[in-house]
Amino acid sequence: MTRASYDTVAADYARLLPDAHDGRPLDAAVMRAFAEMTEGLVADLGCGTGRITQHLHELGLTSFGIDLSDGMVDQARRAYPHLAFSQGDMNELDLQDNILGGAVVWYSTVHMPASEVPWEEFCRVLKPGGHLLHAFKLGDRKQHLPHAYGHDVDLEVYWHGIEETVANATAAGFGEVARLQRRRGVDEGGPQAFLLLGKRNPAAGSTS
Repeated sequence: MTRASYDTVAADYARLLPDAHDGRPLDAAVMRAFAEMTEGLVADLGCGTGRITQHLHELGLTSFGIDLSDGMVDQARRAYPHLAFSQGDMNELDLQDNILGGAVVWYSTVHMPASEVPWEEFCRVLKPGGHLLHAFKLGDRKQHLPHAYGHDVDLEVYWHGIEETVANATAAGFGEVARLQRRRGVDEGGPQAFLLLGKRNPAAGSTS
């Protein structure tokens, strides 16, 4: 359902949401901080039409994107031909262990319950000491979305609690570096949250 819905809306999504942060300075500041702390290859997981992948590139990172929807990937390739995009499922990434210096999961878990976010998979592909930036809708509710971006769709939208999210990420091998919670914007349904996480380094821990 999620993949088919985004295939349907891809072209209008790209037209209606062309900018990385839509004039939200706090969101942009969190991503700048992530970029300054991150080295190496960076994956935009759930990249959509590639606007965040491009922004990461502009911030000096070697970035590429992966998305479930072929339609979204096609839009990303058209808009940013200098970057690499591929179709893939974040639950089972076609990436080697410990290959990424960083990863961004920017509102790409909104169609799954907090308990189903694949933190173990995110942790597997990150190098020890690598960083992950996660943005999500803050709260504890679920809503069916039958229409979006001018099309009929069939999507479930989830709000995640920040403490549950941190606990799940920690259990998978991450440590919390920083968090930001902000109030809703004029076009948002509620408050938003941003987590900066680091993959723990077992070798470093064992020598301390």
